Amino acid sequence: MSARSSVARLLGHALMASGALFIVTVLLAAMPGHNPPAEQAAGQQSAGASSQEMAGMNHDRTAVDDMAQRASERAAVDDMAHMQSDGPHMHMTAMRRKNPADLERAGRIVSELRSGIEKYRDYRVALNDGYRIFLPEIPQPEYHFTSYRNGFLSAMRFDTSAPTSLLYRKTPGGYELVGAMYTMPKRSTEEQLNDRVPLSVAAWHLHTNLCMPPETEGRNPDWMKFGLKGSISTEEACNAAGGTFHRSVFGWMVHVYPYENSVEKAFAAHRHD
Repeated sequence: MSARSSVARLLGHALMASGALFIVTVLLAAMPGHNPPAEQAAGQQSAGASSQEMAGMNHDRTAVDDMAQRASERAAVDDMAHMQSDGPHMHMTAMRRKNPADLERAGRIVSELRSGIEKYRDYRVALNDGYRIFLPEIPQPEYHFTSYRNGFLSAMRFDTSAPTSLLYRKTPGGYELVGAMYTMPKRSTEEQLNDRVPLSVAAWHLHTNLCMPPETEGRNPDWMKFGLKGSISTEEACNAAGGTFHRSVFGWMVHVYPYENSVEKAFAAHRHD
């Protein structure tokens, strides 16, 4: 093999690796409980820092970031359990006028989802297939069992039978499957959301206006001000408080309850008991 061919092959591998890393960085934003690596690294030193410099990073800052992330995740779970309408930390798509074509398409989604997740009525099968329980230590009306593989792939294609998350209700004997959740990257437009699940039957939601606490807050930030339940909901107010503002986090989400007896109930914000 010539030197020129070897160089070309090495360059090709490098470009492929760089492209894959870029895709992972972008698409992780759509997964519940995950932020892009650039956001996770906020407050840390540059990648070119020496090992000695990295060892001396501000561990208090890391602890604050971790607490803020956990507080935001808990708030997101609470928001999803009590979704009603738009708010300072929640944006929901407006409902469009219903039409027969959308209702038919929504019915197909429900039918295909029900068939695709039937085997996961046994939650242990879901765990064996790579689904992971999101915040299992927090009491929740519904527990999200998330497949990060499905979340990654959902940014590129819509597989009605392979949702990003399965929704379970906790029971004395384990977990009961009640629904599922589809996701899309937070950069997605309403038309792109509508192409997947019609906005005339379902409202997608996005968690918004997160102000992360500043380093000066130490290990006990004021969660009445910061996080997805805090009073700060604008970039100006966050800057004034010394925080770091994120206009949106996680990604677009929509719940589906395929075991309900109508399309309207299947795409309701909450499961009907």
